Amino acid sequence: MAEASASTTEAPRLFTVASRASVLAQIQTNIVVDSLRAAFPALDFTTSFMSTEGDKNQSQALYVIGGKALWTKELEVALKEHAVDMLVHSLKDVPTTLPEGCELGAILEREDPVDSLVVKHGLPYKSLEELPDGSVVGTSSVRRVAQLRKAFPKLQFMDVRGNLTTRFTKLDSPTGSYTALILAKAGLVRQNLGSRITCDLKAPILFHAVGQGALGVEILSNDAQAKELCKAITHWQTNWKCRAERAMLRVLEGGCSVPVGAATEIEPLDSSASGPTKSKLTITGTVTGLTGTPHVQTTLEEEINSVEEAEAVGEKLARVLMETGAKAILDDITKDRDAKKVEAGVSK
Repeated sequence: MAEASASTTEAPRLFTVASRASVLAQIQTNIVVDSLRAAFPALDFTTSFMSTEGDKNQSQALYVIGGKALWTKELEVALKEHAVDMLVHSLKDVPTTLPEGCELGAILEREDPVDSLVVKHGLPYKSLEELPDGSVVGTSSVRRVAQLRKAFPKLQFMDVRGNLTTRFTKLDSPTGSYTALILAKAGLVRQNLGSRITCDLKAPILFHAVGQGALGVEILSNDAQAKELCKAITHWQTNWKCRAERAMLRVLEGGCSVPVGAATEIEPLDSSASGPTKSKLTITGTVTGLTGTPHVQTTLEEEINSVEEAEAVGEKLARVLMETGAKAILDDITKDRDAKKVEAGVSK
């Protein structure tokens, strides 16, 4: 059983673990708290939930109002003011550069990172290939739309916001326009909605978002005890994979509403090792234009010995992508988004 070394204070420290107030965020926070309590049964943990700008603005497309700080900024204010001790995020929503004084302390074992197709109740379709031409598919992700337009040019893609209950209501309404939705599988599974999954959409049809399926715990960089707790709940294989993906995205300077996809595998080369060990990392990165073309895709495979080397592979992959067309795609996307912000009256 792990032990926290920091503490023989008169009043034992109560650790407050915070996140967004959505149902999924609360479930994910409780996953983290359960892991902490299992590792440190002598310590006390409580939770706190709050709404973020991304939760409050449900009317505008994420592509227009994004980046990732929509989901994290208010929480980080509470962390820096010492109102809370740890923040739980869906890792795909965490900016690749955190505010000064903050860091990712833990990345927990990843759920399946793929996206899934959910078809309207009562319809017989079992895959995207079976959907009639002109079918409306709902998703709030430009990454999904860009990649799928390449393979399914006769489908229509429409933005859909809200929590899962709201999205399913829109989907299943007899008068609703949606034939299907595309959602992250991990969120469906964590909310016990896996039975609604029609099929999974895997690479090479659809590359998942950077960090998708993983939970990240953000802490203050100078909080030594929180660092120690986070170390105990970190899944090293997920950590190495996600750090490589995030390093790629950081160099590409892509936010959550940029069509950057990833697929990553790690194979420990010493099967007897119980902790981090020399491994083979295979990582694919993709950048796709908003209409489905152009599409740039590269895979790197390298042996690594540390999380720092994993990040170096991610950075190398990003540079290759930039040199082979990704920079031009991302520049065009930035111009398009800036124009749409002006149209929508959103400040840059």
